Amino acid sequence: MSLMLLDSASLYFRAFFGVPDSLRAPSGTPVNAVRGLLDTIAWLATTHGPDRMVACWDDDWRPAFRVEAIPSYKAHRVAQEVPGTTGIEEVPETLLAQVPVIVEVLAALGIARVGVPGYEADDVIGTLTSRAVAEGAGPVDIVTGDRDLFQLVDDAAGVRVLYPARGIRDPDVVDEARLVERYGVASGQAYADMATLRGDPSDGLPGVPGVGEKTAAKLLAQYGTLAGILTARDSGDKGLTTTQRRRLLEADDYLKVAPVVVQVARDAPLPAFDPAVPKAPADPEALEALTAQWGLRSSVDRVRTAFGWA
Repeated sequence: MSLMLLDSASLYFRAFFGVPDSLRAPSGTPVNAVRGLLDTIAWLATTHGPDRMVACWDDDWRPAFRVEAIPSYKAHRVAQEVPGTTGIEEVPETLLAQVPVIVEVLAALGIARVGVPGYEADDVIGTLTSRAVAEGAGPVDIVTGDRDLFQLVDDAAGVRVLYPARGIRDPDVVDEARLVERYGVASGQAYADMATLRGDPSDGLPGVPGVGEKTAAKLLAQYGTLAGILTARDSGDKGLTTTQRRRLLEADDYLKVAPVVVQVARDAPLPAFDPAVPKAPADPEALEALTAQWGLRSSVDRVRTAFGWA
């Protein structure tokens, strides 16, 4: 029973910037993100034929537990500070207006959409992947433009990432061999450790100054894990240079909390839902009304065909 997990925001952002905004509803409102996402779903269903598909959702784009660990986490993306929250994300207005339409169309189609308050879509994906692996209910394909999810790659469990660097029709299929080839690390966990050491300016993670991707991969090849590197640091292992040891010591406060931020949750409290690819629209009347209102006929028809609906 193959499972496909969609990093929804990653995919609709990609659609918004990749599909011309000349695609509009009869009212003149742009629907490029809506149509692009639907076309993506149709392509994925046709090409890969998953038995189960889940649109994983950012109920919280900047969870408090990550901000408490590292306050700079995604801070540069905050458009508006709101007391009692971690802020409102900067999103183009014409995309923001399309998100509720995406929600309604997914519901009418019957595609499971799952989010959890206080967690990102990455955490939903991490939890669903862990459940599938524990139950032997794979293989699992994760579709995302976010490299953070490479940490879930696991050949033995049949977990891989479809990373649309060149577009959704020609994704980079990321498995353990690809991690070795591209990053010099041999597992998803090693990728997470490398990402912790390297940091990520796009997420506001400073990393260990002076330790880039190649140095991090080399240290992981020597010591196996981040914990192994820190043990070597603290024991005076001669495999570390004086400079490397100093840099790792200076970054100790960061390294103590960074794994909480970098590693996806595997135990988010998910609601009950049915992940099966729908055999018919969940709400045919609503789907027809939305299709007409937003000018989605060709895209919805492609989804219908991909799902094998008469």
